Amino acid sequence: MLYWLYQRLAEHHHHLPVLNLLRYLTFRGGMAVATAQLVVVAMGSRFIRWMRARQGKGQPIRAEGIERHIIEKAGTPTMGGLMFLAGITVSTLLWADLTNVYILASLLVTLGFGALGFMDDYAKVTKQTSAGLSGRMRLVVEAGLAMLAVYLMVRFGQPSPENAHLSTSLAFPIFKRALIDLSWFYLVFGAFVIVGASNAVNFTDGLDGLATVPVMIAAATFGLIAYLVGNYVFAGYLGLHFVPGVGEMAVFCSALVGSGLGFLWYNAPPARIFMGDCGALSLGGALGAVAVATKHEIVLAIVGGLFVVETVSVIIQVLWFKRTGRRVFLMAPIHHHFERLGWSEPTVVIRFWIVAIMLAMLGLATLKLR
Repeated sequence: MLYWLYQRLAEHHHHLPVLNLLRYLTFRGGMAVATAQLVVVAMGSRFIRWMRARQGKGQPIRAEGIERHIIEKAGTPTMGGLMFLAGITVSTLLWADLTNVYILASLLVTLGFGALGFMDDYAKVTKQTSAGLSGRMRLVVEAGLAMLAVYLMVRFGQPSPENAHLSTSLAFPIFKRALIDLSWFYLVFGAFVIVGASNAVNFTDGLDGLATVPVMIAAATFGLIAYLVGNYVFAGYLGLHFVPGVGEMAVFCSALVGSGLGFLWYNAPPARIFMGDCGALSLGGALGAVAVATKHEIVLAIVGGLFVVETVSVIIQVLWFKRTGRRVFLMAPIHHHFERLGWSEPTVVIRFWIVAIMLAMLGLATLKLR
């Protein structure tokens, strides 16, 4: 909104010199972090009290889960993802270029997945069961929203001057010029990335702060990637595929980071509120959308490797149990396995944060290894 105002005033040659700061992604990114954080912190205590009064018993805890969770976490309200969504939306609308198709497509995914997660959380709270909407229905809606977002990026994104088919191509890290043009099948692939990232973050969200910080780390990493990929000079120097207009996604990623900082104030152990599916699905979808926009889908699997491991642990557990009747892990997702081994919750969370930081550094290293 402010960027649009700056552009309108600049056209008529009567804007304040200080508004020139709005030209710079770095300034708008920094302000997006601060704005999102302030919005979340400001609404936090009142929102949590309101949610606690409305939800009564809070988020249902899995009866077959960790025993102490049933006692320690009982009564904690959920749907904290609404705080995330408020921070991201307000900050993005205020500081980003709202004519940018990548911003609009990412907001579509974030808010759409957030609404779906809200309905899932609402069903859990009202029915007091850990099972919400049917998994099949959720996946169908997620896939539809994701494909629409990818279509918007492909159809209305600015073409790359070096490769007209870049928008429908799969790029590989390390290999400078390796591209596979998937044509319109890219809609399916891009949707798979977005839906996969969304559900991977959802699997990770099981302990206080466990998903919040890795999401912030991944968002900060992709904010830098978006800035570099969207800058012709930096992209050329690093051997990256230049994507015109995608630098604006750095502002969106900054809003993700700021919202995470604000939410962590209330989600730090012991959590006063859980993000719920409303938060986890929307945040994962947002990361997937950024990866598709920047043409770094494979790098997302590295930077978000923690989410991948959590998801794979669930898949392995389910498939192996159906085949043999035995379990590979003491409990899945894998963070519960370590709890079963005797690790305290803060130990699991902090060590997983460390792993997330290491994977982010590895993902950034691929930018130069070309």
